[in-house]
Amino acid sequence: MNALWITLALLTAGFVGWPVTALVFRLARTIDDKADAARAAEDRAAADRAAEGSADDPSADVTVDKKAVDNVTSDKDATDKVTADRGTVDGEITVAADETREETGKAAGSPAHSTRILRGGAIIGVLERLAVCLAILTGQPVAIAYVVAIKGLGRFAELKETPVAAERFIIGTLASMLWAAGVAASVRVLFLN
Repeated sequence: MNALWITLALLTAGFVGWPVTALVFRLARTIDDKADAARAAEDRAAADRAAEGSADDPSADVTVDKKAVDNVTSDKDATDKVTADRGTVDGEITVAADETREETGKAAGSPAHSTRILRGGAIIGVLERLAVCLAILTGQPVAIAYVVAIKGLGRFAELKETPVAAERFIIGTLASMLWAAGVAASVRVLFLN
């Protein structure tokens, strides 16, 4: 009977954990989008106040056309893309490699190609959850440190180059490991004692 519970725990931790992790990513993205939209609204309000103040200032050297400023600021959509320190990352896991264009000396007008970041994450996540679940079920929680170390070392170069990848890595790893640990601990306490 224990083999059945262990098998069910591994299957639940490994394969049901993927939709749970995807949901956590969606929640994190929603929170980031709301924060970006609020920040953009504040920036537009500050720009409007500055434009309004400089347009009314008789000692200003430059006259500002308030309608033109309003048209420019209303065209921006802050929630469409998140801008990182190096490149633009869309809602999924691709990055427009602006720095690659600059490094290769291509013209500024040439289209940027997209590079997929954190490739193989779904497969790695399943294996990670299986390893964490198995470590807890066998009473070897120290093995979780090995899983984290292997995963971190394997992704180090990619995480160093793309800050958004590092954020996704941390969110995904924590959500995935917490799910697997919760499933394993529940099965161990409820069914294996």
